[in-house]
Amino acid sequence: MVLSDIRRGKDLKKLVEKLGLTDLSLINWNLLDLALTHVSISTENNYEQLEFIGDSVVRLVASETLFETYPDATVGEFAAIRSMLVSDRTLAEFAHSYGFERYLTINLKASYDSEGKISLLGDAFEAVLGALYLSTKTLKLINPWLKPLLKEKAAEIKLDPALQNYKDALQEWTQRKYKQLPEYKVKENLEEREHEKRFQAEVWFQGKCLAKGIGRSKKTAQQSAAKEAFLAIKNNEK
Repeated sequence: MVLSDIRRGKDLKKLVEKLGLTDLSLINWNLLDLALTHVSISTENNYEQLEFIGDSVVRLVASETLFETYPDATVGEFAAIRSMLVSDRTLAEFAHSYGFERYLTINLKASYDSEGKISLLGDAFEAVLGALYLSTKTLKLINPWLKPLLKEKAAEIKLDPALQNYKDALQEWTQRKYKQLPEYKVKENLEEREHEKRFQAEVWFQGKCLAKGIGRSKKTAQQSAAKEAFLAIKNNEK
C-alpha cells in the first residue's frame, strides 16, 4: 500500500475485504482513494474520470452476465434488463450494501444533499469499478463479486416484468444515437372506460409516433408503448 495516510489506507482495505478480494497486491490504492474522492473536495483530483471508465465496465459485466445466464433471451430483453442493472438506483443499492458512504471523502454540505444521494452513490460505485479495472487492466478484481450481484438482481427483475424498464432502454438508445429524448402523449382510453379505467400512451420521436401502448396507469401505458417501440427498433437493426 502506497497511500501516505495510514488511516485512510486501513479504511480502504476494509472496503476491499468486504468485496471479498484477497490478493491486495493487485490493487492500485491511489486510484481507489481517488475513486472515493468527491468533486466537492477537489475539482481536479476526484472520481469523475474513473466514473467514466467504470460506466463502461459495469455495462460490459452486466452484458456478459445476462448472456451467460439467459442465453435464449432476445437482444431487446437484454437491453431492458441491463438498463435496470446499470441504473443509478441499482448501483446505489449495491454501494449502500457495502457501506460506501463510510469511505467516501466528501464536503459536509454536499453530503447533506439527500436528493442527490442515489446519484452520488451510483457514481462512486462506477468510479470504484474504474479503479479496480485499471489496477490490472482486466476484470479479475471485479467479476468475482459483481457478477453474483448482477445475476441476483437480474433474476429479481425477470420475476417482475414491471421492473424491465423499456422507457429507460429506449431513452438510452435515442440519446446515444441522436442526442435526443422521446416524448410521451397519454390520454384515457375511452373505449375501455366502461369496464375499467385504462390509459393509452403514444411514444413520439423526431415527429413520428413510434408505437402505442395501453395500461391501467399512465406509467404502465408508457412502458407498454416504449416496449413496442424499442423491440421494433431492435428488430430493424438486425
